Parts: sequence; C-alpha cells; structure tokens
Amino acid sequence: MESGPAIFAGTAFVLFGAALLLWTAARLRQRVPVAHGVSPVASAVLSLLFGIAALGGGIWCLGYA
Repeated sequence: MESGPAIFAGTAFVLFGAALLLWTAARLRQRVPVAHGVSPVASAVLSLLFGIAALGGGIWCLGYA
C-alpha cells in the first residue's frame, strides 16, 4: 500500500530530472542561454545540479518502493 506513492513520486522525479538534464544539454550544445537575465554559467550549473538531484531523488524513491 505504501509503495504506490513512492513509485509515483519516484517516476515523477526521474522523468523531471532526465528531462531537465536533456533540455540543459541541448541548450548548452546550441550555445543558447539556459535562463534569460541570469549569468550563463550560473544558470547552467544550477540547472545541472537540480537535474542531478531530481534524478537521484527519483532513483532513491524507486529503490525504497
């Protein structure tokens, strides 16, 4: 019964983290800013960190499901 919410949350985090990492990589490959009005380096680094954190959190949730 408790594994249902963990599977849902884990899947949501994994999908969000993977999509954020793919989107950031595509923006960096095209040499387009990741976020407007922010330092290009800071926005790329923060986007990568949050993508990795979301992906790791999702994998952790799925590990306990």
